[in-house]
Amino acid sequence: MDKKPSHQEQSRHQEQNQDQEQDLAALASLSPFELKDRLIAAASGTERLMLNAGRGNPNFLATLPRRAFLALGDFAVSESERSYSYLDSGFGGLPEQKGMLGRFNAFVVHDPQREGLHFLRSAVSYVHDQLGLDREAFLEEMVTAFLGCIYPTPPRVLPQTQEVLRAYLGQELFGGQIPAGAVDVFPTEGGTAAMTYIFSSLAVNGLITPGDRIALATPIFSPYLEIPLLPDYGLDVVQVVMDESADWQLPNTELEKLLDPAIKVFCLVNPSNPPSAKQPQAVLERLARLVADQRPDLIIITDDVYATFADDFVSVFAVCPRNTLCVYSFSKYFGATGWRLGTIALHQENVIDDLLDALPAGEKQRLNARYSSLTTDVPGLKFIDRLVADSRSVALNHTAGISGPQQLQMVLFALHGLMDRLDRYQDAAKALIRGRYNTLYRNMGVAPTPAPDDVGYYSLIDLRKLGSRLYGDEFAAWLVSREDLGLRFLLRLASETGVVLLPGKGFDVVVPSVRVSLANLTDFEYRAIGAATRRILEDYHRSFTEGG
Repeated sequence: MDKKPSHQEQSRHQEQNQDQEQDLAALASLSPFELKDRLIAAASGTERLMLNAGRGNPNFLATLPRRAFLALGDFAVSESERSYSYLDSGFGGLPEQKGMLGRFNAFVVHDPQREGLHFLRSAVSYVHDQLGLDREAFLEEMVTAFLGCIYPTPPRVLPQTQEVLRAYLGQELFGGQIPAGAVDVFPTEGGTAAMTYIFSSLAVNGLITPGDRIALATPIFSPYLEIPLLPDYGLDVVQVVMDESADWQLPNTELEKLLDPAIKVFCLVNPSNPPSAKQPQAVLERLARLVADQRPDLIIITDDVYATFADDFVSVFAVCPRNTLCVYSFSKYFGATGWRLGTIALHQENVIDDLLDALPAGEKQRLNARYSSLTTDVPGLKFIDRLVADSRSVALNHTAGISGPQQLQMVLFALHGLMDRLDRYQDAAKALIRGRYNTLYRNMGVAPTPAPDDVGYYSLIDLRKLGSRLYGDEFAAWLVSREDLGLRFLLRLASETGVVLLPGKGFDVVVPSVRVSLANLTDFEYRAIGAATRRILEDYHRSFTEGG
């Protein structure tokens, strides 16, 4: 006969259960990216291999623009050495633009098979023929940028660089229809810096104040949920909820929330993170009509980091250019998270500059004092340039902007996209992540069912839907009745199988769900993740059938 637990043992078990529940409550309050570290610790506790599909750092990258960077570096250093060739101590000087194009062509002739040099020669031809840039001015800017020997001038963006970035963003975000010279670009240290700068400048310029409302298209990248609540901003968040049953489109009833004049800013990630679905043209058109007809004062922030993985993508920036700040990053598509390369783009005729002009006299006086060291015409200082100044506490505006080498690598990435006429790199990137999607779901025991607007960089695994497809609706209802299901599932997955994913709840997904990145592991490893997910669900199903 089983021995009945003593009162002391019962108390100890109760204390352990209370500790576990308190620990779960504490974990549930963490950002998904902070929770990731706890999951990694749980997954790393045994001899088995840990599979971390939490963060979205890709395990692929573009090699050709990197080869071009190195090849240009060889030429740039040789140009520098021309100035002080009589010294024998490794001296170089500032490169001379006069005659540089001829010397570059001779440099290429000496090594015609070098892949990076062929790319560079094509790039010099392309920017002249397609963008109307002076070949020698472009080449001199790129050489100087590589050497990093001069403060970037102007501080916001090098002039030839801006023209290339305008063309690239036009191709990838505007469907190729971006008007020449109509968009200002501010290169930043990745998309995260872009987000930080935008919120900070909106606040210091009095365009958002504590208590104002901000609308977020949810689910959304978790920092967009966290930043507005910081004491620096103190914003009231209104959720504009995507419809999961309609492939995460924004329904009309949710878009109508933007009619509230108290909402100053609307943020969305498109394609979404984590559902990885783009907003279709019909939604973009409805939003454009709403803004034009009823909310011409609305500021929109669109984060289009995953745009280049989508088919036939068109940004909100394209349909609402006057109202939109556009954030784009080169990090994911080109495998360049360590380079920290992002952009903020803003139309030259925009609502933010209009709102600055309409500020009360007292606010204008305050801002005159803030920016008076930069210009005698503070009212004429555009918001894009205030972003630059604010990013360096105004006083260091003259040394703002990202480094020359960073701007050069960004240009080479952009030219890689512009000159890839057959879309070979883009098609390969799409095929890679979509193949992993299929592998993951097949090994979970269900047929892959991507929707037409799915991108696939991430997949949001809806535990309710997955449980229903595997074992029926009754089991799915039982499964979602488990308290903190998503968090408990993640902890079990990590500790029992070594697989690390992120909670959907951390991105404001309502249903119990987990986010898996399809960018950072091998096809073989996604098979293992699918099988591990299925194994945990099988264990839940045993508990269900046994009345647990």
